[in-house]
Amino acid sequence: MDGLDSTQLRTLAAVVSEGSFEAAARLMHITPSAVSQRIKALEESVGQVLVRRARPCVATTAGAPLLRLAGQLVLLEREALADARGAVTAEPTRTRLAVVVNADSLATWFPAVLARVPERLGISFDIRQDDQDHTADLLREGSVTAAVTAQREPVQGCRVRPLGAMRYRALAAPALVEAHFADGLTTAALGVAPVVVFDRKDRSQHRFLRSVTGRALDPPVHYVPSVPAFSAAVRLGLGWGLVPEQIAEDDLRAGHCVDIAPGRHLDIPLYWQHWRLESEVLTAVTAAVRAVAAELLR
Repeated sequence: MDGLDSTQLRTLAAVVSEGSFEAAARLMHITPSAVSQRIKALEESVGQVLVRRARPCVATTAGAPLLRLAGQLVLLEREALADARGAVTAEPTRTRLAVVVNADSLATWFPAVLARVPERLGISFDIRQDDQDHTADLLREGSVTAAVTAQREPVQGCRVRPLGAMRYRALAAPALVEAHFADGLTTAALGVAPVVVFDRKDRSQHRFLRSVTGRALDPPVHYVPSVPAFSAAVRLGLGWGLVPEQIAEDDLRAGHCVDIAPGRHLDIPLYWQHWRLESEVLTAVTAAVRAVAAELLR
């Protein structure tokens, strides 16, 4: 193999980011057949299947490093083009930046990051959401440029920077406290009191239970995969749950909820991981992330 075709690499990136050959064709203003031919040619040149034909399409293990390379080429090419044009055009070259963030960060501190990035850079954010224990997986796949993650070990080809910790308080509605915790936060009560969990990837509540009781308990669980709905479910007495302190304070002040474990909390350290790439865009976004995190995280 003499080299990789940049057009084929861009097509690979489009298929994975858009989720299908048809959507990639619309994005690139070509036919689905042309997309298929480019992917097939790239796979033949590499000698590996690079895309799992599913809904959505995802990169295979062999395709992940090429997907990452494609994203890096696009980012560097756009920055180089903007520099070359200089003052010739007042219209910036838009750069789409894919970032994966956990839901609680999206609902609290991370939106301030987006507003702090200079508009002159012409960034179009493509924000994905996943559990903080799994966001680094998208970096490994090459489908995002950066991630807010709980993983402190750098993904291959990435830099990692500590951000601080999100603090969670264990809240419940007064009626639920009266029904289940009248005698305090006992192991017996925690074993039967219903708990609200974000989704099946979320192990925060169970981690908190183990820290309090020293045991692996299996209480009734309600899955509520939305931050506003999660908080509402706790507030309305569906179950107790761990709520980010930025959100918890309002419910505690208003008397809608009670802290069932005063003096105890769960801190989840967060890290910013991004491609190891010299890029003005990445440098600016990283500076904004670290500045906001320093102000709003523990």
